[in-house]
Amino acid sequence: MADVAGLHRLIEPEVNRLGYDLVRVQMIGGSSDPTLQVMAERADTRQLDIADCEKISRRLSEMLDLADPIEGSYRLEVSSPGIDRPLTRLKDYKDWTGYEARITLAEPHEGRRKFTGELRGTEGELVLIRTTEGESHALPFNEISSAKLLLTDKLIAATAPLSTEGADQIETVEE
Repeated sequence: MADVAGLHRLIEPEVNRLGYDLVRVQMIGGSSDPTLQVMAERADTRQLDIADCEKISRRLSEMLDLADPIEGSYRLEVSSPGIDRPLTRLKDYKDWTGYEARITLAEPHEGRRKFTGELRGTEGELVLIRTTEGESHALPFNEISSAKLLLTDKLIAATAPLSTEGADQIETVEE
């Protein structure tokens, strides 16, 4: 099994040098279909286009071929975090203040592990959320096992594509 934290430390400087922010690194697919998934974004738009993914993928492929940090064969997948993106960094909770999210903790906090509601920012290392029941909670960031934004009309409006040019056209490529 690959050292995901080590991969993150290896990949992040390369992604940053290319002018992007690293959102997440993870191995998916198990032993039958191992895939190194790298999510990144432009700091100014929080999006990536195909050219951005290609640029990151080519650079990481070169770097990973040289460093060879993963035993055996695997696929490299570079993508944008998407509209209902994972929240993986403390700054994500501040950046997405006012948007709906679902947070799951590794261990129960105040008797529960799952919290759904509006993000209210951060205080130090605490993530603030007002649940759909109207309760306010301050959750320790280091106890969050997973979190993601929820698809709402507000989120859709905030993350509209930078350009929809060509989205209504189908291009056929002959080999």
